[in-house]
Amino acid sequence: MTVHSVRGLRAFRHRNYQLFFGGQLVSLIGTWMQQVAQAWLVLELTNDAFWLGVVAAAQFVPVMVFGLFGGVLADALPKRQTIFVVQAVMMVLAAILAVLTLTGVVEVWMIIVLALLLGTANAIDMPVRQSFVVEIVGRGDIGNAVALNSAMFNAARVVGPAVAGLTIGAFGSGTAFAINAASFAAVLVALAAMDPTALRTPDLPPRPRSAPQVVEQLREGIAYVRHTPPVLLAILIIGLVSTFGMNFSVVIPALARDVLGTDASGYGFLMTASGVGSLIAAAWLAVSGGLPRVGRMVGGAIALGLAEVLLAVSNLFSVSVLLMVIVGFGGITMAATANTMIQLNVPDALRGRAMSVYTTVFAGSTPIGGLLFGWLASAAGVALAVAVGGIGAVAAGLGAWLWVRRQVGFVAAPALLGRRAEARPAGALPADTLPPVPVEGGVVEAMVGPGARPR
Repeated sequence: MTVHSVRGLRAFRHRNYQLFFGGQLVSLIGTWMQQVAQAWLVLELTNDAFWLGVVAAAQFVPVMVFGLFGGVLADALPKRQTIFVVQAVMMVLAAILAVLTLTGVVEVWMIIVLALLLGTANAIDMPVRQSFVVEIVGRGDIGNAVALNSAMFNAARVVGPAVAGLTIGAFGSGTAFAINAASFAAVLVALAAMDPTALRTPDLPPRPRSAPQVVEQLREGIAYVRHTPPVLLAILIIGLVSTFGMNFSVVIPALARDVLGTDASGYGFLMTASGVGSLIAAAWLAVSGGLPRVGRMVGGAIALGLAEVLLAVSNLFSVSVLLMVIVGFGGITMAATANTMIQLNVPDALRGRAMSVYTTVFAGSTPIGGLLFGWLASAAGVALAVAVGGIGAVAAGLGAWLWVRRQVGFVAAPALLGRRAEARPAGALPADTLPPVPVEGGVVEAMVGPGARPR
């Protein structure tokens, strides 16, 4: 028996995916270390949760502004080479932050500037990397690859914060930043070692050579999202829940210190607990397989929100750790299901632009949520900020479920979509030229759950 013959590990039959997975795993451990170290450093420098929100906003405002343009690049440029260049830039930025911190000259404004630059790189990296996965494994294994990517991301989320907490306590934040800079080498080596002939690279559409052409390509991607109910639903629920309930880098450091009375190590273990829950959810999704269900996505949002409401009233570290496990489980169940739903419902020619809408909304919600809940934590207390965020996540989940029960009737089935997309030239606008396809009850059940029917 080989690894890729095991249920839930099908994507590993592709050698390029093995390289991608390994490189990303090492790099993401470093990324989570930097995330934790940066938040703790900002709190040490300012003693104010509001500045955590400012730094979070600085890192994700560029994604909000440039993310959709990153989708145009994802559809127009060779993805492997683009990711290589962007990851090398990120390595340099991490190294600069390490040097500034280790030499003792770092100030908050420097962290904000570097966060803006990192966010600009992420605006390109995120849609390109998300849409690159289907070229590595193909449509048949994309659902499994998304679940395994979530497992990999959250395995790093388990290890990274715990190692960061210990590293900060023993050597300081600068060492954590240096480790992150070194970790990018794993991604660069993995990308260089891939076999380009095994990639399922689609024909690239003509590159836009003028502002009107860029706008037209953006319009195509946005129009497709707007006219495809499963994609639109996934993006809406991700945006709302991320804004209210996923401001971890803003509220959890202050919660750890001011409510639970712990230090950097305690904060690291709270984030690790969230990663454990996320890893459990990702493993469950990888093994269970099947088409993505709206019920899973909505249930994940509600579980995250309820756990956060309870977290807000907890003053016991052990109870808070358990609740963070539930927060992580709910968050990744929602996010991975949404990602798969989008991947299965977009044609290759529009994949980069559709995924850029997803990543822009997901990451771009951080500036709004980070500033709002950073201000709320500073003005009214971190416990209230966590509670309000949890209530908002629950409301978003319930609202999405009610919307589904009323609106499901015309959705784009993955099988039908694939056939229709193959008949279109690259760059054709699907939403304006093709009517919605009525879907058989079985497909709606797969997306929504047993008992649902088109209305």
